[in-house]
Amino acid sequence: MRHVLPLLAAVSLLAVVPAYAQSNANADICAAGDDAAVSPEQRIAACTEVIAAAKDAPAETSAALTNRGSVYWYVNKMTLAFADLDRAVALDPKNVRALRERATANRTAGHLDRALADANEAVRLDPNDAKAFDVRGNVFNNNRQFDRAIDDYNEAVRLDPQFSLAFMDRGVAHYFKADYDNAIKDYDKAIEIDPKRSRAFTNRGAAYKKLGRTDRAIDDESAAIRLDPQQPEYFDNRGLSYEDNGDYDRAIADFSEAIRLLPQANFLTNRGDAYQGKGDYDRAIDDYDRALKLNPGFYLAYNNRGAAYGHKGDAERAIADYEQALRINPRLDSAAENLAEARQKRDRRTEATVQSRLPTFDCATARLAAEKAICSDPDLIRLDREIEDAYKAALGKLNRDSVARLRRDQRTFNARRNFEFGNPEYQLKREMERRLMALRGMAARN
Repeated sequence: MRHVLPLLAAVSLLAVVPAYAQSNANADICAAGDDAAVSPEQRIAACTEVIAAAKDAPAETSAALTNRGSVYWYVNKMTLAFADLDRAVALDPKNVRALRERATANRTAGHLDRALADANEAVRLDPNDAKAFDVRGNVFNNNRQFDRAIDDYNEAVRLDPQFSLAFMDRGVAHYFKADYDNAIKDYDKAIEIDPKRSRAFTNRGAAYKKLGRTDRAIDDESAAIRLDPQQPEYFDNRGLSYEDNGDYDRAIADFSEAIRLLPQANFLTNRGDAYQGKGDYDRAIDDYDRALKLNPGFYLAYNNRGAAYGHKGDAERAIADYEQALRINPRLDSAAENLAEARQKRDRRTEATVQSRLPTFDCATARLAAEKAICSDPDLIRLDREIEDAYKAALGKLNRDSVARLRRDQRTFNARRNFEFGNPEYQLKREMERRLMALRGMAARN
């Protein structure tokens, strides 16, 4: 949702004025931008009046519907936004702004194919409209087609060299391509054109952070906060930079402000991480608890709470949290690694035979997802060891040619296991059990 401006005190727009002046006032308010000194409710009301008055003028009605639809999108009333924008396009299929606004609404709703169709039509209808190219570039960005996005942004800034937003959006594409130097150049240009564009500052800060220039990132994040102190993510971003610098107290202060502005699971988790960095595990756990109440599916909070419990020596709770994190996101490598480590620590504490509970490879250096999965599951570890034992037993009973063939087969099995893991149709435990049975059968036959 766009940043919503504070609602203004209700102003009577129906004072004793001539009818044409009243109509013009409604038209002006309806056409006002998102940063205008009128509330979204006032804009919607004015557009509604204009739409009613212009019922016999399709182009004027379409324009007013476009304005009202954009306001509905601004306040996250997506059903009403699409209803108005669809009507606007139906009334005037050449309404380029309606197509642009509907493309943006579809993009933010995740309907990227529809968004691209609208953006393409807007560009076709008006190839000199810089905003249409910027909107289509944003769709390509969401599709991770960054080079195509950059091509569109290039055209947008060629058509309008003072188009600050297009420079900023191109910076985003460069950022996602890990081209942080060019991203910074684009953010520099966006800020030069519009020094009040807070988003360009915080985005530039993110690029500086990727280059390891955390102090420059903090300067930019601070500038963004000065320009718009009501944006919680700006405080969160600066908090993360302070945390990177080991300045946990400042980080906690920024995370706290972000939480005050908008209690959100990721902000609470970030503050929990800062408390954990300070060694204050109880406060960290309190924040992770709050985060999970707000969003029970936030797997990072489970993973990080598991780490806090681990530091407190509570292995069972740590393991339970890592397991829950992996249930929600089976591809969370850090949770798999933490779970394997936590289980190993628990095993050592209970004086179990560590070697018998480890796979045939070193979990500490495991990099492949399949190996990490094996490290995190005692049944898979057992299968891995039994496969190794059966393989050695079979090797000891085969002739030279058969030994070479079996070694190739075993390498093929391991390679397929590592490649196919993560495919929903590939069941790791089932395939390991099948391999074990095959190897045992070879050993028994010879």
